Amino acid sequence: MKDNKPANIFIQGPVTASFIAESIQKHQSRTAIGGHSIFLGQVRADDIEGKKVTAIEFTAYEEMALEQMHTIREDIFAQYNLSCLHVYHSLGRVPTGEICMFVFTSAAHRKPATEACAELVERIKAELPVWGKELFGDESHQWKKNKP
Repeated sequence: MKDNKPANIFIQGPVTASFIAESIQKHQSRTAIGGHSIFLGQVRADDIEGKKVTAIEFTAYEEMALEQMHTIREDIFAQYNLSCLHVYHSLGRVPTGEICMFVFTSAAHRKPATEACAELVERIKAELPVWGKELFGDESHQWKKNKP
């Protein structure tokens, strides 16, 4: 449900499957919803110049990120007439294969839910001050560069 205060989107460590399942299950009583769309961002074991990524360590300018997320949330709600919109992003170390971002949109019909989810993910990646340090098996690291 829409409200007017910035919600905390950050979770320490990976977003767990049980957390995702519980979030989905909580919407069963919302019978005016006809479509949900979900995006799960997972940490890849990329091979970069012969080194394998083993985890990403996420950091954020939290206060600014929460304010910006609030603005994005309001824009997306107004544009797509959503019933619900939830965003959770990891902070701290997330090993490869684990979920680091969970975006969940709901509407009376599937098309606004899926379109809102896609736009929301793109705006989060482009606009939020969240950074990922790719950690390699040899204990070295590099800052992640997002690709459009």
